[in-house]
Amino acid sequence: MPDIAAGDVVQLKSGGPRMTVEKVGLLTHFTDDVQRAYCRWFMVDEPKEGAFPVHMLMKVKTATGRSKRE
Repeated sequence: MPDIAAGDVVQLKSGGPRMTVEKVGLLTHFTDDVQRAYCRWFMVDEPKEGAFPVHMLMKVKTATGRSKRE
């Protein structure tokens, strides 16, 4: 399982915008036992949010060349 935590910058493995992780865990509005990351991002100037299974995400490098928590 990916080592993803609050504050990390992630992206779907299939591509898409960079997103900031707000929290990770078993979210109550889902009935399965899948760890999800609740993320926020912007599309143009509009804020977006969503929950994604952590196995679908990867950390992305910041401008310094390191992931957020390194």
